[in-house]
Amino acid sequence: MTSWPALSQELDAWQASGRRATLWWRDDDAVQPTAALERLLDLARETGVPLALAVIPARASQRLAARLARADVRLAVLQHGFAHLNHAAAGEKKIELGGQRPGETVLEELSRGRAMLVALFGEAAGAVLVPPWNRIANGLPPALTGLGYRGLSTFQPRPATEAAPGLVQVNTHVDILRWRAPRGFAGEAAALSALVGHLAARRTGAVDPAEPTGLLSHHLAQDTAAWAFLGALLRRLSAHPVVRFLDAEAAFAKGRRDAPATAARGAA
Repeated sequence: MTSWPALSQELDAWQASGRRATLWWRDDDAVQPTAALERLLDLARETGVPLALAVIPARASQRLAARLARADVRLAVLQHGFAHLNHAAAGEKKIELGGQRPGETVLEELSRGRAMLVALFGEAAGAVLVPPWNRIANGLPPALTGLGYRGLSTFQPRPATEAAPGLVQVNTHVDILRWRAPRGFAGEAAALSALVGHLAARRTGAVDPAEPTGLLSHHLAQDTAAWAFLGALLRRLSAHPVVRFLDAEAAFAKGRRDAPATAARGAA
């Protein structure tokens, strides 16, 4: 079972290789100010780790925009689909961006959602798309750049730097929650195994070494154990000299390569 010492050993291996271990942090399903959101922002502020917050456009409130405008954290707003509704056929895996609807309908919704986020959060919002349930129909990514998107984020190691020409893909790889019953914290061993596994695969070239390792949280769904683990993990990682947390702008910069170990901490 993977443990904290295994994570330390993997980070030491990165340090010995002379490279920074780059990571980024994405949290999904934001719609309005809540006690859980405050806890998330407090953790980002305490650790100094940049937060990429995936917001659901059709459910996002002006109150959320006002709260995030006052947030004293390094924050980016990503677009989490449109309404986070399932359109899969019975018996199929949940999907909003695809399923039983024509591609034109999905794209029209996404365009409206992007406009909603821009109205709430300004021009910097909405350029990265996060599909609900991390799923998107295969034929849709090539059309996204025409709507103004520059990035796509799902789950698991990316197959290529771009999901389509001009659309940089940067995924998450470590989900701290278990979604099958009983829902809750995935467990320390499972979460650390996913983290160490992706870092090791990058270091050895088994997956794209230039894709930063993505941590995935869901502030509205986390139980006490998940919050405790997330806090411990962010504190430990942010304090390690080889770790470099990227903000969303740096993570989605096309052609980015691993930073040398001599790079300044926190630099974009």
